[in-house]
Amino acid sequence: MIPIVLASVLIACALGCGTPPIEPVTTRVVNGVDAKPHSWPWQISLQYERDGEWRHTCGGSLIAANWVMTAAHCINNKLSYRVYVGKHNLVEEEPTSKAILPETIIVHEKWNPIFVAFGNDIALIKLSEPVTLTDHVQLACIPPAGTLLPNLYPCFITGWGRLYTGGPIADKLQQALMPVADHATCSQPDWWGIAVRTSMVCAGGDGIVAGCNGDSGGPLSCKNSNGVWEVHGIASFVSGLGCNYEKKPTVFTRVSAFNDWIDLVRRQSHVLLFYSK
Repeated sequence: MIPIVLASVLIACALGCGTPPIEPVTTRVVNGVDAKPHSWPWQISLQYERDGEWRHTCGGSLIAANWVMTAAHCINNKLSYRVYVGKHNLVEEEPTSKAILPETIIVHEKWNPIFVAFGNDIALIKLSEPVTLTDHVQLACIPPAGTLLPNLYPCFITGWGRLYTGGPIADKLQQALMPVADHATCSQPDWWGIAVRTSMVCAGGDGIVAGCNGDSGGPLSCKNSNGVWEVHGIASFVSGLGCNYEKKPTVFTRVSAFNDWIDLVRRQSHVLLFYSK
């Protein structure tokens, strides 16, 4: 994750989204641990090509059979990307996984790459072909527009980001419990202050568990009252003082602030595709 120094609900709430066939192990997590393989089946690895090799750069969430949601700061228009679905171990060949090239990538029009804290750190990737949903590849649910989680609501971050500040990225998908820090808490002067906006959601801040470089774009997944997992956040930034600096929780784009934008992008893409045929 890059340090700060640096249409409705139905979009992704198709039948079966947010209900992984392989239930995550969500107890007794203190720090990042290996996730149970394929227990977060909407998690993707966004990879870029350099010197003939594909390298992991960010996470993301599969929100439809041919759409992925990630962070705007993960996208560089000078690079070529692919999306890997069904991955658990980045360094092993896995029959459950598949790499798919993007058809198009849409970055939020108000995203400012110079000032991450201005918000709008969201992008959508339309895949060149739809994925086949299996026990290892499932859709994420998006929460209802405007949803705000209460302070200390239990959520989980997942990703292949650095295991510690300046350290190596993970081979196996990691997960960690990161309770929400509500806006009133996260915007306190000794926390993030005015740097955190209402279109963001904070999680963590205990100085132990946090996102880090490579987790960007990935989901903050939270189980709702019906037992369905929803992606409430897109990993956006951490403190330049360190990934797990106390009272500087990981900051996520709040997905429920962008339902309309997600709807609009998908509708416009469909119209453009229709008229191009």
